[in-house]
Amino acid sequence: MSNAHNTLPLDGVTVVDLTRVLAGPMCTQTLADLGARVIKVEQPGVGDDSRAIGPFIDGASAYFMSVNRNKESIALDLKAEGDRQIFESLLARADVVVENYRPGTMEKLGYGWEALHERFPQLIMVSISGFGQTGPYREKPAYDMVVQAMSGMMSVTGSADSGPCRVGVSIGDLGAGLYAVIGTQSALIRRARTGLGERVDVSMLDCQVALLENPIARLGATGSVPGPIGSRHPSMAPFDVYAAQDGWFVIAVGSDALFKRLCELLELPELVADARFVNNAERCRHQAELKEFLEQRLHQQPRAHWLRIFSDNGVPTGEYHSVAEVVEHPQIAARGMIASVQSPHGSALRVAANPLTAHNGLSVVRRNPPVLDGDRQRILEDFVPAPSQP
Repeated sequence: MSNAHNTLPLDGVTVVDLTRVLAGPMCTQTLADLGARVIKVEQPGVGDDSRAIGPFIDGASAYFMSVNRNKESIALDLKAEGDRQIFESLLARADVVVENYRPGTMEKLGYGWEALHERFPQLIMVSISGFGQTGPYREKPAYDMVVQAMSGMMSVTGSADSGPCRVGVSIGDLGAGLYAVIGTQSALIRRARTGLGERVDVSMLDCQVALLENPIARLGATGSVPGPIGSRHPSMAPFDVYAAQDGWFVIAVGSDALFKRLCELLELPELVADARFVNNAERCRHQAELKEFLEQRLHQQPRAHWLRIFSDNGVPTGEYHSVAEVVEHPQIAARGMIASVQSPHGSALRVAANPLTAHNGLSVVRRNPPVLDGDRQRILEDFVPAPSQP
């Protein structure tokens, strides 16, 4: 991303943010990181539900702080007439409104898509929900765990012995949030041509299915139902986590030529000629035996030894890291991928930065996560017309 002009791609775009917890806030934080002005509309006295989710730092939710930087906050009761007038003043000037209520809620408030499009034809409405705005499940509530289970994501995660296993992050929420960003940007591009806003309908379940690229293709190609296989790749071998003398690391071999090179570096030339490992298809069929042979050799040296040899000779490999090791890694530091935000009392919290903006020379954190209703006066001054003088 060029920094020839000291601006971000979405400078000048205004987003009204009605979202809470994770999928919606992930979307709007990404838009804010990319330069949009994001005004977070929260419930008076309570705010975003995630403000009450731990862990806490200085009494502030680290969960909330991790997905709400670069935003402003105003508290509005959308059932109170005075606050509705303020909200509508925001909509009149906004480019995008993002909401993650259950389908039908915005209609009950009087702010459904048809009503908004009639009054504010330029406005883009992004709706994120568990199952989308259509279909028999549209009104059902959903959390990340629900869509991970229903989508099949849990069925291909973990090992045969682990039983159903959740992905270690909230991929149901995060995937929907990022697809919502793509949908928002696409709608902005189309509006530049047509002058009209549109409805972007994002389903968490849909997004999880979209991320099942390999399992769905394998089912169609082979007729067999994919299941959990641990860390290895279903269609390439050796492509797994391996144990060296002092810890784990990854080897990822994607061709016969790379396998031959790996065997040469391990001084195991007999594996190349072994009928069980003669090509990738056979290696996948006999991956358990292959892993046993490889680890017998790998156990003889520490992982730093193997990492150096493999990296120097073009065999894809990588360290296995804990989160604590990742946040201190020199490559992560060089790319600016760890940012710091401050609690309302000034304590610093490390959070993940944005991979689209972290290394472009601009500050990832331009505003700390907002205090509930902390930007009311500025927002009213910018968006609510002053009463006319008699």
